[in-house]
Amino acid sequence: MAEEELPGVLVLDVGGTHGVLENLAALLKKHFHLITMEEFLGNKEEMTKKIQSIFVFECRPTIDRELLESLPNLKVIGNSGVGVDHLDLKMISSFGVKVTNTPHAVADPTADIGMALMLASARRLVEGKILNFPG
Repeated sequence: MAEEELPGVLVLDVGGTHGVLENLAALLKKHFHLITMEEFLGNKEEMTKKIQSIFVFECRPTIDRELLESLPNLKVIGNSGVGVDHLDLKMISSFGVKVTNTPHAVADPTADIGMALMLASARRLVEGKILNFPG
């Protein structure tokens, strides 16, 4: 399938401080034409027609009424996190756009870290290390 035939997905950026991770971008590119916010803002007229999805990574890009109004072909917003508290679901659905997320993607690792922190605290592991190994 040629890149022009793939549906467009809007992301804030690829790499950098707040962009989609490189390996995740490679996966997205198999199914979508990746469009960064910079590319979108630089050529709104052309990009508006191509974008059918937004991939929200670390709560970015911000989904507001102005952005939704500028994307008439938008069908879905995919959120890479567990919650959707940062999204105005009522406003988004008023545009006929669906929202997805990954509710169980980090459940086990989060529980593992929580248990490790509780055990470390209860056993005073960090404090013990400092007291037993000075300097």
